[in-house]
Parts: sequence; structure tokens; C-alpha cells
Amino acid sequence: MSEPASISGGIAARYATAVFEIANESNALDQLESNVNDLSQAIADSPDLRDLIASPVYPRESMKKGIMAVASRMGLMPAMHNTLGLLAEKRRLFVLPHLIAHLREMIAESKGEITAEVTSATALSDDQASRLAQTLSSSVGKQVKIKTTVDERLIGGLVVKVGSKMIDTSVASKLNALQNAMKEVG
Repeated sequence: MSEPASISGGIAARYATAVFEIANESNALDQLESNVNDLSQAIADSPDLRDLIASPVYPRESMKKGIMAVASRMGLMPAMHNTLGLLAEKRRLFVLPHLIAHLREMIAESKGEITAEVTSATALSDDQASRLAQTLSSSVGKQVKIKTTVDERLIGGLVVKVGSKMIDTSVASKLNALQNAMKEVG
């Protein structure tokens, strides 16, 4: 991880911990999860919001007004609303994607869940994703949520990342291994 990314992650982790603890004490983790999902979707859908978060060009007051308007319009819980205002005041809105990621991890951990990142050559059907989640759940002992992506370069098979473990059953990796073995022979 690069130094700026680790600094952003550290800043975001502190804010995420505070927001999570407030929501947990208020028995509002479901609301927090909904807020995090809504905010993440808003960032993904709005180039203007992404620009506001990432650009250092905006004056501090404009950043705060903009993000507070978004938070009010979305009906975010007070802890999340106030945190966004504080991030804007401190010119730290750039850590918002990291904050969202940290909050998702903390919420999942509190629910006994873990996310598996699954990359496949073709899109998985709902049945395939469900069976894979059940298999992984029995293996790791936690409820597994699947986050899927498609990468046609895999040719076939799957690459599954659960926590720090990675299982690569893709045809592409098997071909690479075979190619490396052939280089050693000849």
C-alpha cells in the first residue's frame, strides 16, 4: 500500500470506529448499513459528488455545504451526517471511500459475515453464487457474502479471495503454471 493510501486508510479507520461505536450503542447498525450502501451508490452514480470528494480545488465552505446538502437529501443518520460535515471542515472528504470500506468491514464482522471476492470468466448464475456461498460458509464458519466480478482473461474457473486466503482455479493460472514448468525443462 502506498503511503498516501495508508494515511487515508488510517484517517478513515478512526472516523469509521467512532461512527460504528455511536451506531452500535444506539442499536442503529441496520440504519448505518443502509446509509453506507446509499452513500456508496451515490458516489458511484454521481461524477459531481466524486469530484467534490476528490478535488482539492473547492473551498472548505463549499465542500461542507455540498456534502451536507447530500447528507440531508439522503436522510443520513445524525452520526453519519455529522461525520461528513467534520470531514469537509477538516478537508478530509477524500477519505470517504476508505471510510465506507472500513464501515462495511466493521458491520459485517459484527454480524458474523465475511465477504468473498469472486472473479469468474463468465457471470455466475444466482444458483451458482448461492451454492458457492454455502460451500464457503461451511469452510470458514461464517456467513459469506459474495462480491462477483467477471474477467474473461481467466478463460474458465474461478479466483476466490476470502480474507487473506486466495483460491485460484482459473484456466489462465493453470496455463501459466504449465508454461513456467515447460520453461524449467527446456
